[in-house]
Amino acid sequence: MDKPIGINELKFDCRHFKGGIPCKPNKLHNKICNNCDEYDKIETRILIIKLGALGDVIRTTPLIERFRKEYKGVHITWITLSPDILPKSEIDEIYPFDFQSTYIIRHQQYDIAINLDKEYEACALLQDVKAHKKMGFILKDHHIDIANENAEHKLITGLFDGISQANTRNYLEEIFEICEFEFHGEEYVLDVNEAFALKWKNEFEFAAKGKKIIGLNTGCGKRWLTRLWPQQYWLQLIESLKQKGYYPVVLGGPDEDEMNKFYAAETGAYYPGTHSLKEFIAIASQCDVIVSAVSMMMHIAIGVKKPLVLFNNIFNRHEFLLYNRGQIVEPESGCDCYYGNTCTRTQHCMESLKVSTVLQAIEDSI
Repeated sequence: MDKPIGINELKFDCRHFKGGIPCKPNKLHNKICNNCDEYDKIETRILIIKLGALGDVIRTTPLIERFRKEYKGVHITWITLSPDILPKSEIDEIYPFDFQSTYIIRHQQYDIAINLDKEYEACALLQDVKAHKKMGFILKDHHIDIANENAEHKLITGLFDGISQANTRNYLEEIFEICEFEFHGEEYVLDVNEAFALKWKNEFEFAAKGKKIIGLNTGCGKRWLTRLWPQQYWLQLIESLKQKGYYPVVLGGPDEDEMNKFYAAETGAYYPGTHSLKEFIAIASQCDVIVSAVSMMMHIAIGVKKPLVLFNNIFNRHEFLLYNRGQIVEPESGCDCYYGNTCTRTQHCMESLKVSTVLQAIEDSI
């Protein structure tokens, strides 16, 4: 029997090509390369190395839109410690950071490879990758260095506190510069599971009865505990929100579970418990305003395009971009602990961030 197609007729450069298994057009419509009208030629292969943390991965996704706009036939590969957070509909290949994935990536050829992490393992991977053009941070002579001149600003600001504090550019402007673009307000790309979103829409419609839903992300992770707001302030805020006719919802992950159960028991605020990342994003998508310290929740709120009241004390406020949705509130006393995880004061600066200030910011953001 004659073969219906020869190897010279295979379209290895098609976006649908899967290597050793049937592609989607073949599986769904029995099409083969020599008569397929769904051929989608890959012209620019791009590798993004952005390992973590999870929030940083989310806030790097605006690059997807820009690369697809600036280059023809873009195929994006992304390697990360947080593969579940990436939008699968927008990225062609998503790899977890492990031996198998790095082995595959090292044996591919890319047109552009970008590393936006200043960790040694990420920089070493960019050094090993075969690419016509490399951007971001790379390992050279036993130290972290820049792969292209546009990465110099971001490297220097990370090395010296004084220079970092004087910086007035946000993170998106900095990473777009590394990639040789100007930032034009491209949004985060974050998938919201429709089934989970519908579930929580129905849940809140029943429970809130038309009240504005205020999501209160009470924790800040374990790395920067200097960002924590006092417990009594959260209790006061919840009571104030209830008195004003809002519906406060206490949010957090496993690290905040015990504390959030306490807040719910003391105030009667609704606490949905801990959930998978996909469901947590869906819950956030049903809030009218989200209150959070600088954390993963900040980036989720921006990703689902919800107004955000952001607590900040130890970071440079210019680093954050809220896309004109919400506002940043800071302690009246200022903060002495730039990027510090222990407080040098007898009275913690977050005690000077008043409940009334946060409440007003919430109402201004609705």
